[in-house]
Amino acid sequence: MRHRAPRPDDGDVTEIITQLSMSSVEFVTVLAALALVAARWLPPAARPRVTVVAAVTLVLSAAVLGVTGIRWQLLPVLAGAAAALSFALPPLLRRLFRRRPGQRQARRAPWWLALPGTAACTALVITGPIAAWAFPVPVFPEPSGPYAVGTRVVQWTDPDRPETFTAEPDDRRTVVVQLWCPARNSSANTLAARYLGRTPQEARTVSDALARGAGLPAFLLGGAAQARTHAHADAPVADGDERFPVVLFSPGSGGSRSQNTAWAEELATHGYVVAALDHPYDSAAVVLDDGRVIRTATTSTGDRDADERLAADWTAVRAADLRFVLTRLDDLDRGTTPDPLTGRLDTHRTAATGHSMGGAAALQAARQDPRIGAVIDLDGFPHGPTTPDLRQPVLALTSAARNPDPRYLPRLTEALAHDTATTYRLAVPRTAHLTFTDAPLYLPPLPSITGTLTRADAPRLVTAATLAFLNSTLRHTPDDLTRTLSTYGSLTVHHPNTAP
Repeated sequence: MRHRAPRPDDGDVTEIITQLSMSSVEFVTVLAALALVAARWLPPAARPRVTVVAAVTLVLSAAVLGVTGIRWQLLPVLAGAAAALSFALPPLLRRLFRRRPGQRQARRAPWWLALPGTAACTALVITGPIAAWAFPVPVFPEPSGPYAVGTRVVQWTDPDRPETFTAEPDDRRTVVVQLWCPARNSSANTLAARYLGRTPQEARTVSDALARGAGLPAFLLGGAAQARTHAHADAPVADGDERFPVVLFSPGSGGSRSQNTAWAEELATHGYVVAALDHPYDSAAVVLDDGRVIRTATTSTGDRDADERLAADWTAVRAADLRFVLTRLDDLDRGTTPDPLTGRLDTHRTAATGHSMGGAAALQAARQDPRIGAVIDLDGFPHGPTTPDLRQPVLALTSAARNPDPRYLPRLTEALAHDTATTYRLAVPRTAHLTFTDAPLYLPPLPSITGTLTRADAPRLVTAATLAFLNSTLRHTPDDLTRTLSTYGSLTVHHPNTAP
């Protein structure tokens, strides 16, 4: 899974454009704008030719972008180019329509007056590539396994469980689940599935909600709403009669079911069925089949003890959601509900996984449900009761960034140490809380938010470590798991019934 990515010094212009997170047309627009700004400082003989070529190129590329869609990152580029053009065009027109006899020759602005304008225009133009690099349209890593990936979204209602977030007595708990499955190879002409939703409107709704939850203007995450993945919607399940292990996933509080798509696709391409949940009233925005949008209703009080009690309650709801989804998947496998996955799911080999509060939910679900055979906690505080003891192998990935809650590591260590199976805590260097999601693919590389791993390395590291753990615990591969995990960070192993 470790491949060296081409570097700009390899001489590959396409790679430079890719690393700037810009399309070829956007890149040409930036070059034309810079040429237009620089034309003022060229020798007089070259100035008109460069101005004309740059202006024509700029107009043509802007026209193409007008058809395909102009991203907000290109707006400062176009503004800087327009300002430069307003100064470059008059001298060119005067040259084309030569002055009449006796007419005084217009003087060009002296260099010390032109310099500030040039600097301002250059700053505007350069802002575009910087913004495109900081907030790109995410590009997902190519899955490395033997299967193609199919995905679909289902909505299930638990008739036995009331919705505790509403006062309606007949309101039953409903969850929205996205499945990633090993699939047959799709036609090259088949469009890949969207990242954040089934439709453009759903993708924008979710991206806006994620931005709102992070305190960001909605337009900054517009690239995530445009992104497509490597999975194909409703692709047929892979041929054969192999039964695939199941991986349940619960996102972080205020997150979304798709927040770990790169991870889910990598697992699916290696023969796992991943079921990621949207938890209504807890996830950022949940779009139901009837078009209703349920936004998060979980808010912090600012009081640590009160928030811990609330988090424990929300975690319990999430854990029940995970168990309910596992039951529905079991029904699909047995044919109780006819489905393409009938006879293809091995629910006896199931892992519960999650990020942040989702990791806490995975731990609680495992305590309550013996059908769950392994747990992965991606930097999640273990909210809720610490009893009964866990009985499943657990992999807890923790970030290098310091958690603001001093109770986090002691509580996690206690949970792992009292497990009756072998557990692993992997402290991953150069990571932050959101490194364990898709966030590094579309957020600025700020160490406190996404860590210092590259955008390509962050998802690869997380998937490699978790895939090794799943293969060992659910498929019982003979690899030395301790040795493998140790290559990704500082590993602490808790053997059954021993002190840490």
